[in-house]
Amino acid sequence: MKKIFCLLLIILFKGNVFSQHTPVNSQQFFLDDSIINVTITTDIKQLRTKKNKPVWQPANIVMRFFDSSVINEQIRIEPRGVDRKAHCDIAALMFNFKNKTSPLLSPLDKLKLVGSCNTGNTNEEYLLKEFLVYKIYNLLSVMSFRVRLLHVTYIDSKQKIKSFTQYAFLIESTKDMAARNNCVEIKNKAFANDALNKYQVTFMTIFQYMIGNTDWAIGNYHNIKLMVPKTDTLAKPYPVPYDFDFCGLVNAPYAIPDERADIQNVTQRFYMGFPRTMEELEMILNAFKEKKESIILEIKNFKLLSGKTERKVLDYLEEFYQITDNKNSIRAAFINKAL
Repeated sequence: MKKIFCLLLIILFKGNVFSQHTPVNSQQFFLDDSIINVTITTDIKQLRTKKNKPVWQPANIVMRFFDSSVINEQIRIEPRGVDRKAHCDIAALMFNFKNKTSPLLSPLDKLKLVGSCNTGNTNEEYLLKEFLVYKIYNLLSVMSFRVRLLHVTYIDSKQKIKSFTQYAFLIESTKDMAARNNCVEIKNKAFANDALNKYQVTFMTIFQYMIGNTDWAIGNYHNIKLMVPKTDTLAKPYPVPYDFDFCGLVNAPYAIPDERADIQNVTQRFYMGFPRTMEELEMILNAFKEKKESIILEIKNFKLLSGKTERKVLDYLEEFYQITDNKNSIRAAFINKAL
């Protein structure tokens, strides 16, 4: 009896934390909305100074999940992202989980990590707004990248830089996104506008207008992945967008409009889609209207934004719905200004 009592005390004092012994499921990983508390120990100075010539560097990662399970493994990381390297204290990162030293996390393969550009609440809210953009597109289309929110503490392995903590999120791999949609990715192949899936292209371009994003291009695969069904690789490809930090909804301080757009700042919307009829546009816009309440709830239930920022996000999206609620404004935004 004493042994049992002592064992219970040990479990109690350890806070019911236990090590996970089975590899993570990469698709289930992105279905869970709970925030993962993460500690990254690596050479912070190297992350900051090697941004322009990134190299893989070792890092210890500890993931503490909502169910109290813990994974502690050695992975590799490197800086990524052209604009974030130029403007951010620590650039966005690529995590390589596929190592002999990380058997439990290896199913995640390589994942992009998006973190706050710099420290401070304002910078963190830019990150959280971009996270919400992904979640909004998840509500609108299954052909979208899922994301998982982390609360990350960075510790310098050289013990020369003070540790700091910020929110970040991981983006689902292209391979997993394609697999759950029974698709495969198309790379390095040029497509004319009429060679793409008309509905999906129009849907995606309207979403980009909704969030005020001009930082994309299908022709050179800029912030776009192209997918085709596994069962019909000759089908017209579907575009799947990602990387939304330049959009007006986020309104990051370093964001500028694409030079093709006739606007002065990213909060102004500019439609970069192709000519469509009013009937085609209204059919797709109805899909956006059907999801309006779900989108509003997604934002209101996300408690990490300040009240002021939440109102700005809701107001920005309401402007989109006001534009799409009137045939004259639909014609002005999507037909008269089509590329």
